[in-house]
Amino acid sequence: MNHPITPIMATPTNSAKILELSHVAPYTDSPDSATEFSLPLTFFDTLWFKFPPVERLFFYSLPETKDSFFNAVLPKLNHSLSLTLRYFLPLAGTLTWPRDSPKPVILYTPGETVSVAIAESDADFDLLAGNHARQAAISGPLVPLLRVSETGASVVALQITVFPNSGFCIGVTTHHAVLDGKSTTMFMKSWAYLCKENPPLLPELIPFYDRSIIKDPSGVDMCCLNQWLGNSETTTSSTIRNNPKLFEFSPILDVPSDLFRATFELSRSDIDKLRQRVLSSWDKSSSSPKPKLHLSSFVLTFAYVLDCILKATDGDETKRKVYTAFTADYRSRLEPPVPGNYFGNCVGGKIIDEELREKLSHLGGEGGEEEEGLTALAEKISGMVKELEKGIDASREAEETLSKLLSIVSEKAYAVGVAGSPRFGVYSIDFGWGRPKKVDIVSAEKTGAISMAESRDGSGGLEVGLALKKHQMDLFASLFLAGLRKF
Repeated sequence: MNHPITPIMATPTNSAKILELSHVAPYTDSPDSATEFSLPLTFFDTLWFKFPPVERLFFYSLPETKDSFFNAVLPKLNHSLSLTLRYFLPLAGTLTWPRDSPKPVILYTPGETVSVAIAESDADFDLLAGNHARQAAISGPLVPLLRVSETGASVVALQITVFPNSGFCIGVTTHHAVLDGKSTTMFMKSWAYLCKENPPLLPELIPFYDRSIIKDPSGVDMCCLNQWLGNSETTTSSTIRNNPKLFEFSPILDVPSDLFRATFELSRSDIDKLRQRVLSSWDKSSSSPKPKLHLSSFVLTFAYVLDCILKATDGDETKRKVYTAFTADYRSRLEPPVPGNYFGNCVGGKIIDEELREKLSHLGGEGGEEEEGLTALAEKISGMVKELEKGIDASREAEETLSKLLSIVSEKAYAVGVAGSPRFGVYSIDFGWGRPKKVDIVSAEKTGAISMAESRDGSGGLEVGLALKKHQMDLFASLFLAGLRKF
């Protein structure tokens, strides 16, 4: 396994130029596209109501000239997008709050479209689509923006950027109150499938829209909305609806201008070695009785990366408090289970509300103690994962998760969360010109999260993306590589 080296110093400016702004409508031969379509938000959705948009970049190697791309590739992408949108009408709609609705809804009306910016870039395609560290800001021109007003917000925005004779990038920005990572991936897989194959769409890629399957007898959906707005639980829906900043996104984290982004890989062998390290340290610990640890690839990768982050940022002059969190797909965990092709949010948040620096400050040192920090983190994350199997009160958890998250933000701390999932299979998304060279969740830097995906080569490893200041990234890379080489 080739691991990335420490960050490079020089990074060219990405001067992407918008050539046109098109608007793609759902394919018109579908009867559904001629009628209004509305979806109410559930508590799973309002949990993320003002969370910053999720920004993903899909890079594809394609040595086409600019003319051949515009004449052959782009028309196929646009047509297949239109075919896909007839199944995904909410993506062409708006998150809004009609006067006759008790809560916000996703509303599609005939004639609405998805904004697709077409751009050209002279930046280094291989640098942007590589693993080596580069300034995080250079990805900005590839990211489309959602439209937000006092009356609503768009659900998705797309940008297709061509790098002549090198490849192209599809930038996807989604509203987190409308769809989670699994729903976004289902949309991208559907688009790719219809770009390669003729309709109809595969059954597992057709979205399931029935919101009655999500039970919320206590009205947690509105409680979450009130939390985001800082309102009391007695605030009326009409008062909330008239808030001019209702649809604005909340800033979660101040993003330094000197951030560097990089991707680090863990092979299956690396993960197996981490498992043995943790088990050996766990067996030597004095705690008794010892619970059995859940040491999945996710748990071990998250614990190892988090351990390296804490060490790499320990000398940070701001000494910002650090917490950790991740989300889990609840579709199969609810009673009754929700279909795997459910469209919307169906994830719950798990937060360790103990400040990690303080908890781990007494750990580390020489010899066997060196593994204690990693083991302690693995134990904590393992415990959170095991809680998912004990039965879930999803609505109560949503309210508590948001309360903890907003409390962390208010004390200017941050939660190192996880964006994406190795289970999404993002590297299988092939539009007909091969698998992605790289998939990045560039919005993760705005929330302090790391991104996680399966290894591109399908070997069972994982890749992790993160953004740190230059000196922190250098130290992180050194710690990450040194820790793996020891074994």
